[in-house]
Amino acid sequence: MTWIKICGITNIEDGLKAASLGVDALGFIFAPSPRRVIPSTVRKMIQSLPAAVLKVGVFVNQRFSEVEEIAAYCFLNLLQFHGEESPGYCQKFPLPVIKTIRIKDFESLNDMERYPDATILLDTYSPVKAGGTGIPFPWEIALKAKEKRNFILSGGLNPDNVGEAISKVRPWGVDVSSGVETVPGKKDLFKMIDFVKEAKKADEKAG
Repeated sequence: MTWIKICGITNIEDGLKAASLGVDALGFIFAPSPRRVIPSTVRKMIQSLPAAVLKVGVFVNQRFSEVEEIAAYCFLNLLQFHGEESPGYCQKFPLPVIKTIRIKDFESLNDMERYPDATILLDTYSPVKAGGTGIPFPWEIALKAKEKRNFILSGGLNPDNVGEAISKVRPWGVDVSSGVETVPGKKDLFKMIDFVKEAKKADEKAG
């Protein structure tokens, strides 16, 4: 079954609704973003969420000490780095790491080899945003990436295309944020339901 993460959770109502759908992980953004949340808010949310759901902190080029402090304070299970963090930086943390590779073209895949110890997430490159672009990158590049290793697919996924993405690419996981929102930072329950339903339907078809 494809691993599913809903990112950009900003309030407990959205978090509980997402968790009730059987997703594997929820993401909380601690970097500049319309979906940014402060640690005290995330800590309260996480204390109210089911233990089975992984809680992922998303960071962009932040100091090691800041990430370490937030991770402990908020009881995070995973760290996701969305900037230019080095392999050495990522390896310093005791928690598992997801490293985002922002895809411009086929050459972007060369960065995957630099992070052998991290789970890789492929997202769409933007010169002005670290993530949450709502725009897919060509899945031909993702298929080429699979020749190296498996990954979490992100970038412009939504209920209308996640089934096709899973069928064509067969990623280890999928990650969605803007594709299940009414406005930035506010999730749409019906879009989340449809996203999870379409992902599971694609898994069933693939056997």
